[in-house]
Amino acid sequence: MKQVKSFLKIFSLTLLLAGEAACTGNFDEINRKGYEVTKEEQGRENYNIGSTLRGLQGLVVPTKEHLYQFIEALAAGPFAGYYGTTLVRTDKFETYNPSVDWQDKTYGDTFIEAYPLYRDLLKLSDDPVALALAKLLRVTIMHRMTDMYGPIPYSKVVDQQGGISLNVPYDSQEAVYKQMLKELDEVTAVLKENITMNPEAFRKFDDVYYGDISKWYKFANSLKLRMAIRMSYVDPTTAQRVAQEAVAAGVLTENTDNAEMKVEENRASMVFNGWSDHRMGADLISYMNGYKDPRRDKMFTKVEVPETVDGKPVNVSGFAGIRIGINVVNKESVIDRYSKPIISTTSPYPWMNAAEVTFLRAEGALRGWAMGGDAKSLYEEAITLSFEQYGLPATDAIAYAANASNTPQAYTDPVDGTYSAGAVSDITIAWQEGDEYTERNLERIITQKWIAMFPCTVEAWSEYRRTDYPHLLPVVVNNSGGTIDDTKAKIRRLWYPPSEYSGNRQYILEAVGLLGGSDNGATRLWWDKKPRQ
Repeated sequence: MKQVKSFLKIFSLTLLLAGEAACTGNFDEINRKGYEVTKEEQGRENYNIGSTLRGLQGLVVPTKEHLYQFIEALAAGPFAGYYGTTLVRTDKFETYNPSVDWQDKTYGDTFIEAYPLYRDLLKLSDDPVALALAKLLRVTIMHRMTDMYGPIPYSKVVDQQGGISLNVPYDSQEAVYKQMLKELDEVTAVLKENITMNPEAFRKFDDVYYGDISKWYKFANSLKLRMAIRMSYVDPTTAQRVAQEAVAAGVLTENTDNAEMKVEENRASMVFNGWSDHRMGADLISYMNGYKDPRRDKMFTKVEVPETVDGKPVNVSGFAGIRIGINVVNKESVIDRYSKPIISTTSPYPWMNAAEVTFLRAEGALRGWAMGGDAKSLYEEAITLSFEQYGLPATDAIAYAANASNTPQAYTDPVDGTYSAGAVSDITIAWQEGDEYTERNLERIITQKWIAMFPCTVEAWSEYRRTDYPHLLPVVVNNSGGTIDDTKAKIRRLWYPPSEYSGNRQYILEAVGLLGGSDNGATRLWWDKKPRQ
């Protein structure tokens, strides 16, 4: 991991974006290199509009390697059971005591980078489709932020004159969700009116759907469905209404609909392949090993793993993950012992796939909502979609979905046996009929969705917090000082960085009041209301 200075310490959120003058003034000019074109020159062929749209697309799942690493690989990824770090340090997200600069990066950089782009597009264009796409991208970006932190600045960031400021009161997460759903309704209305627009209008400025408005429309509806399911334990009436409206309007149903950001160079690949700071998590590998999941060969690299053959210990080629929260003593001695995600410089950045959306519909149907099919059929269809996404035949998916015997595997650490642990769940794959199996079937839906939507880390962590599924191993070392009891409930949220308390004290204190608890990792978010014993 390359060391990155805390930009929030140098340019705090509240100083950089304290008001319109701070944002617009000569900010662009003082940061423009002499050989770069001016805004007037960029305006030709709608370059400005396109560059801002592409910039926002690059912040949904961060395409910059450092921001990607902080959010996806260091924080949300381990909490979701997807990744573990090989870094030799004791202050990290995994052990619930990240350094101050790490806290700053995960919170501040997304706001700092997103809102100037959003402001620029509002000022540059009156094209309704461009504005709708910008609004959709802001919702998508900030939905991830609110699901990591809770209350965030949102409804008051953009004033009626088009000015941008983050030195404004925070919104509660409930208010953020309501505002986002309202904006998604506005977005889908515009996209529906322009659904047959010639893709050439936005093709060269759209690295997700290449100007196909019909697919953006499906994505917007699918995001509404995702948010509706997230609300299912806190506001089931609204959740059902929004979910049913989204499905009726049309959501992602085929892999050709999948939302993923295509790039000339996937720089996040260096996080795993170049820096080797991260490897696959023990949880995901243990589940998929136990299920003998054929997708593993498409998703992870193989390593030598210990097994017992004819009563003798041998090493065989297989898949192994690393537990989170361990103290790595020597990085170079462990990086070849754990599997990596298969990612290259040409890989896209996944946002959402048809399998996830179909699992969402399966859960809705399990709750008795109108989702265009019954829960079992949608569950099995989602598995098939995931297998298809990885180029595996439908016959493999059918056999997998019908398997009623395989369960998650106990974890064996290939490096240090003291980190090994028993299986955390006995959930099988095959659907079980009968109301008495409703909760077990929910665990199946979430577990299989968790596998299928890899590597969407923030979403996976959010669904784990909402449902308690899949069951995950506790961290090995817990440095929260007793704040987080990891044996009962893993971390529920990220806390605000110290820079917010020093530079935005009035509003951050109000935000903490909106949390309903202390500003720490044990306080549950607004939607985290599943009844628990």
